[in-house]
Amino acid sequence: MSEQASPAQRPNGRKVREGVVASSAMDKTAVVSVVERVRHPRYAKTVQRTKRLYVHDEANDLKVGDRVRVQETRPLSKTKRWRLVEVLERAK
Repeated sequence: MSEQASPAQRPNGRKVREGVVASSAMDKTAVVSVVERVRHPRYAKTVQRTKRLYVHDEANDLKVGDRVRVQETRPLSKTKRWRLVEVLERAK
């Protein structure tokens, strides 16, 4: 899901992440929570880390709970650096 690949492996060098929409209250912007699972270096326990990404949603059609795929892009505002690629699953 959130694997780090070298730019040579990706055709365009931009990161792609999958996550769940946490907020869609802003205009043309959604907040997507991306969960990364990493092993603790000392205790070897799997730990979940959550990042909140600000995503550009041109059509304003995302709802809380949607699973989406987002891609890194140029800065669109002070905090927005991601754009919506596709909606994987709509919220029930």
